[in-house]
Amino acid sequence: MGNLIGKGNYQYEATIEWAQLPDGIILKETPGVAVDADDNVFLLTRNPEHPVIVFTRDGEFIRSFGNGNFSERTHGISITPEQELLCVDDGAHTITRWSRTGELLQTIGTPFEPAPIWSGKPFNRPTHAILSPVNGDIYITDGYGNSQVHRFTSSGEHVLSWGTSGIDAGQFIRPHNLAIDEENRIYIADRESHRVQIFDENGNFITMWNNIHRPDGLTFGPDRNIYIGELKSIDGMEGAPDLGHRVSIYNQEGERLAIVGESNEGTSAGYFIAPHGIAVDSNLDIYVGEVSYTIYGRHLNPPQEVKSFTKLIRVNA
Repeated sequence: MGNLIGKGNYQYEATIEWAQLPDGIILKETPGVAVDADDNVFLLTRNPEHPVIVFTRDGEFIRSFGNGNFSERTHGISITPEQELLCVDDGAHTITRWSRTGELLQTIGTPFEPAPIWSGKPFNRPTHAILSPVNGDIYITDGYGNSQVHRFTSSGEHVLSWGTSGIDAGQFIRPHNLAIDEENRIYIADRESHRVQIFDENGNFITMWNNIHRPDGLTFGPDRNIYIGELKSIDGMEGAPDLGHRVSIYNQEGERLAIVGESNEGTSAGYFIAPHGIAVDSNLDIYVGEVSYTIYGRHLNPPQEVKSFTKLIRVNA
């Protein structure tokens, strides 16, 4: 039994012992999580020998794949309507498309050849990609070395880009994730501006939601609510309560419905350090991947891997 967290209609049993890994496979930090139509769970990890690990919703190991195809800076993963995977590698500056069984189908970008930093050209350390179920195009946040969102056709042809660095509407500081609703509105996790910005399919600004602490995980659930992973506090604010390290749930009107996670950071079940990848299955259970080694574990003496994945089992859906 895990730790019970959340309130009201949004209570969850938090478990960190979910993944049943074969001998020899280590679950390193997990920047990306996706769930397919069969509730299989895909973890994008920073284990170069097993970058993509696939489980059933009960945590039974199915397969791993991608060895030799990623840098050690994997970053985001999503499922397309055709049940293929889009994987983003910010170290290689690429977006790759895969079958669910591990066949590489497409590469967008030239591996290890970044665009000039801040040039606005694709790509310089992209962070996430998602295929629109409405128009079939791929939208990509180019978040570390650019402050851009790019739109590509499904075949990999560049259509348009928008955004510059800054704090005004339509500008970004490290755009980190994105989600698309049924009206093809594009929701961008503008991490270091502490907000989510919403655009139409051509990059025209619609509105923004403020006061979200460093959002970098973002997904729609089957309930059409928006699940947001919030990163821990900035340097100098270590240990401050209620600054990130949690999951927030919003409706599409921008109303916060719930905060899930203890008020302080930690590595036990129910606590978070660096929620980064987030996905929701058909039972409204939440899967949270963390970049906890990058944020915390590498600063320990000696450096060590720490808890990087939690399943939140909804108890009152």
